[in-house]
Amino acid sequence: MLLGCAPGLAAGLALVLCAEGIGATVGAAVRADPVRPAVGHQAPRPRILPRSAWMDDDTRRAQPPPRYDDRVVAVFVHHTDSPNGYDCADVPRIIRYLYAGQTGSRDWDDIGYNFLVDRCGTIYEGRAGGVDRPVTGAHTQGFNHRTAGIAALGTFTAGVPVPKAMTDAIAALAAWKLGLSDTDPRTQVRLTSSNSHSRYAAGTSVAFPALAGHNEGYMTSCPGAALTARLPEIRQLAARLQGRNP
Repeated sequence: MLLGCAPGLAAGLALVLCAEGIGATVGAAVRADPVRPAVGHQAPRPRILPRSAWMDDDTRRAQPPPRYDDRVVAVFVHHTDSPNGYDCADVPRIIRYLYAGQTGSRDWDDIGYNFLVDRCGTIYEGRAGGVDRPVTGAHTQGFNHRTAGIAALGTFTAGVPVPKAMTDAIAALAAWKLGLSDTDPRTQVRLTSSNSHSRYAAGTSVAFPALAGHNEGYMTSCPGAALTARLPEIRQLAARLQGRNP
């Protein structure tokens, strides 16, 4: 299977990462702080399948302990730039391919995305560290801190239908995750670039939508024009799920 956004998995598979802006985490100290108590608007936690749903002993690699930020105030939405016609029962194998490519040829310490969502609306835990904790991901070069990466499995360029089950799941996940810091998905938040390979020089403070596309932080077409066009309604649904007024 050719996965256009999965890095190389083995000889003979030319699997290309959907954007070079997915990068390893840097500069975050390991913290054991518990998640802060939720305040204000919080959505219910959606069903999230654990890493054990896709990880197996043949794929698993040794890795260092996860790194944490103090909270998550923004999410970046991605697509994996891989085929759309998959059977949802086959998703664990697809995620193993993504993991193997990122930890193999690229030598990352783990899969970069915090979460992955398939076309049937199933949410999977990606990067290790605890889904309810502010795990520092490796999904948006320069802006991995205080953010979570949600990857939509598929390719969503202009004109490609985006399944409603998928967008509903992304909204539910973002509503819950941002609710832990009482962040309105429709607002803007300020993040500081940690890497000049992003759209912004290191040290630059940038205002982003709290629910943003990968292309807001890096020079890429990810998450694709079709999914990017759906982000405004995903923000609105996420806000409603948090109990916020229109």
